[in-house]
Amino acid sequence: MALLELVNVKARIQEKEILKGINLAIKKGEIHAIMGPNGSGKSTLSFCIMGSPKYSVSGSINFLGENISQLAANERAKKGIFLSFQHPIEVPGVRLGNFLREAMNSVSGEKTSVLQFQKSLNEQAVKLKLSNDLTSRFLNAGFSGGEKKRSEILQMKMLNPKLLILDEIDSGLDIDAIKIAAEAIKEQKQSNPDLGILIITHYNRILDFIKPSHVHVMHEGKIVKSGNKSLALELEEKGYGWLAGNNFIGVGSLARKK
Repeated sequence: MALLELVNVKARIQEKEILKGINLAIKKGEIHAIMGPNGSGKSTLSFCIMGSPKYSVSGSINFLGENISQLAANERAKKGIFLSFQHPIEVPGVRLGNFLREAMNSVSGEKTSVLQFQKSLNEQAVKLKLSNDLTSRFLNAGFSGGEKKRSEILQMKMLNPKLLILDEIDSGLDIDAIKIAAEAIKEQKQSNPDLGILIITHYNRILDFIKPSHVHVMHEGKIVKSGNKSLALELEEKGYGWLAGNNFIGVGSLARKK
């Protein structure tokens, strides 16, 4: 039984179809990467798996054998799905520490003691090299780009999901910050070998630290090619043009027109 299975998943906003029939299966313990140029539907796919009400979705989204297509995002989170956002939003008035404790209580269905929670939170914050006052500040408000991304990783560590979706977690990070994030993710994987990971990225560099078992390329709402880690290396060398003639529009070094 797959941890996550998508069967002919389509998604639209009003009359615009974005996903055009995605089929994907992730088994327990597998690491999958999705690459592709801007506008190919990668982030939309992550939002649809998480249950964003923004999209009208058809097809089946199955998690541990259960069709969760009709469940709200918070119900999917309680089942063990976590999405790290590409652009985390600022939430003035809600402190990061308070938000995390409420989220943990909601996901686990149990009350975590303040002392136990604070001890665990401080330990994880130190590992991620987050400043001492960050967890007492309003969620993402005034955070730097790197702090926002590491805050997302902190939330992942505290919530201990079964499926981790990383939407461009490496975007805007320097190499040292990528190493810190990658180490935290690998540590999470070691503590939970069944953890499934879906990484959405433009670049191969984070895949040097978190090595995927499967790599998929999306274009115009479809998965057009799948392979192993060598596919990511080939994309870095050749760009995307060789997969679909000259239909791909250049996006950095990975999607230059051939």
